[in-house]
Amino acid sequence: MKKILSVVLLVAMLTGFCFASVAAEAKERPEGGWKFGFTCMDQSNPFFVIIEKTIRDAVEANGDTLIALDPANKIDLQITQIEDMIAQGIDAIFLNPQDAQGILPALDQLKEAGIPIINFDTEVGDLSYVTTYTGSDNYNAGKVVGDDLVKKVPAGGDIIVLDSPTMQSVVDRTNGFMDAIEGKGFNVVAQQDAKGNLEVSMGLCDDLLQAHGDVVAIFGGPTALGALASANAAGLKDVLIYGIDGSPDIKAELAKEDSLIEGSGAQSPISIAKTSVELMYKYFDGETLDPRYPVETFLMTADNVKEYGIEGWQ
Repeated sequence: MKKILSVVLLVAMLTGFCFASVAAEAKERPEGGWKFGFTCMDQSNPFFVIIEKTIRDAVEANGDTLIALDPANKIDLQITQIEDMIAQGIDAIFLNPQDAQGILPALDQLKEAGIPIINFDTEVGDLSYVTTYTGSDNYNAGKVVGDDLVKKVPAGGDIIVLDSPTMQSVVDRTNGFMDAIEGKGFNVVAQQDAKGNLEVSMGLCDDLLQAHGDVVAIFGGPTALGALASANAAGLKDVLIYGIDGSPDIKAELAKEDSLIEGSGAQSPISIAKTSVELMYKYFDGETLDPRYPVETFLMTADNVKEYGIEGWQ
């Protein structure tokens, strides 16, 4: 018996079989269609606006319903809204947590109700709760801009990093950036929590640039435009500002000849949304899903921005 088990395990290792993959029996579609929930950390954010719209368009085109509620960046409200959606009888949910750990009580309730979770863009604190996860390769998004900074400023220098420790996606991006510049002569003179918020990042940079006006670069993550406003107000001309997202506003800046925005680790919310919907229906069709489905990220600069169009998301 032990010999048979060993052979089975060996075959599984050699074939790359993943025991964490999630399989489900095909579900019978109810009369009137499926009812899906949707929650993201902040539905006023243009990034999430396009994700919600893309998911809604696909779901409704299939004759199904999407219930979307906005927690406005408040984890307590997000948990309450998930409770409301459970009470409304959702069959499954598209979920992006405002706080990776703080969302766990809601995940317990979803698990108890037997509701599948397609986790998108930001990982929850415990992936064992979710059916599968899809989102940008955030580590690579940070790494590609770090690599670009090293290439363009080979002598190194002082830099400012704006991060957000409670947001796993931002943590991954910051880790990618920091790994890329490690040992390359860069000195992080300030690393501050911008909470993924444009106004917060502007306030931070206003103060930081008064103390460190000679920095060679600012890594702004999703708050690069706030860093740009502060740098412009301070009259800086030589600082390189890097962001993450590849938003229409960032692309407009990259298209300008005199903007301080140097590059962005670009992602595609449209691809994230389409992949989320595809995975949801595969699950209900009874297909086996892997634990993660990364979506490609890439470096966007003035040299290639026009390939992706200046208006709208890619």
